[in-house]
Amino acid sequence: MPVVQGYTFEKEEAGEAVRWEEVGKALNDVGMQASEMGRAVQEVVGMVKRRREQGEKIVLAFTSNLISSGLRDMFTMMAREKMMDVVVTTAGGVEEDFIKCLGPTVLGDFALDGADLRSKGLNRIANLLVPNDNYCKFEDWMKPILDAMKEEQDKDNAAWTPSTMIDRFGKDIKDPTSFYNQCHEGNIPVFCPSLSDGSIGDMLFFHAFKNPGLVLDTAGDLNRIAGCLKGAQKVNVICLGGGLPKHHSLQAVRLAQSALSSLVLINTGPQFDGSETGMSEANDKSEGRIAKDSTVIRLHSEATLVFPIIMQRALAQLAN
Repeated sequence: MPVVQGYTFEKEEAGEAVRWEEVGKALNDVGMQASEMGRAVQEVVGMVKRRREQGEKIVLAFTSNLISSGLRDMFTMMAREKMMDVVVTTAGGVEEDFIKCLGPTVLGDFALDGADLRSKGLNRIANLLVPNDNYCKFEDWMKPILDAMKEEQDKDNAAWTPSTMIDRFGKDIKDPTSFYNQCHEGNIPVFCPSLSDGSIGDMLFFHAFKNPGLVLDTAGDLNRIAGCLKGAQKVNVICLGGGLPKHHSLQAVRLAQSALSSLVLINTGPQFDGSETGMSEANDKSEGRIAKDSTVIRLHSEATLVFPIIMQRALAQLAN
């Protein structure tokens, strides 16, 4: 068994440059969550190798706050490099990507007064700030797209699901910094069964009064996500956060009658409230969503802090 020890930075104190690769390797033997992060690195490397060599598939699932954060840029790179086969997220995780193309999200503070921000036309997402004007720009951008989709439905019998709507948005944004633009370019389907639960839902609501009849078939995406994973003997899931993205990803593996090879789960949820986010591995196994022989690595950490480290270390190993 490895001896518990940590990196001392003695070489750096003597004037040498920081050797980040050595720091990363040393974290494996620190214990606690640092060692779990080391296991997560090795599992992500294994996922990518098995995908290349054995045809296994990778699902990237995440909650909306991570698109609001700077992790969006990392996700965009992953889509550009086609490092996943399927994406699962929530409504905010869709719309915030396009909103960032139309106006910047800026860094604020966790302690800012909410009522004061409201009076200034600023929306707070943790310590991030989004001006109201950005949402107005998003509404102006989205209205003609919804009209065009309604026309294509009526004239060409186009059948829209949340995933095909997201793909249409990704196509029309024409911005390579957009995660969903890169998903469109790479033919990576994005699934969001809760697409109406956010600003997009507001747009759909008001559009139904001005141009009624646009149909969004949520159930149709169940067949599509199962079809995307069907044929792969095994599927791997990287889930940042929990709730809907976690549940829907694991459900999709079952619908496709595939086997879950591994799950890397990063969130801060406790198991004691019975939530999907905090649910333990044993609980998931009791419900049949995780097989007895599936590899599960649960990292009790905040994803914006640890996922960049995991991906840097994984990509460095894969490059070698």
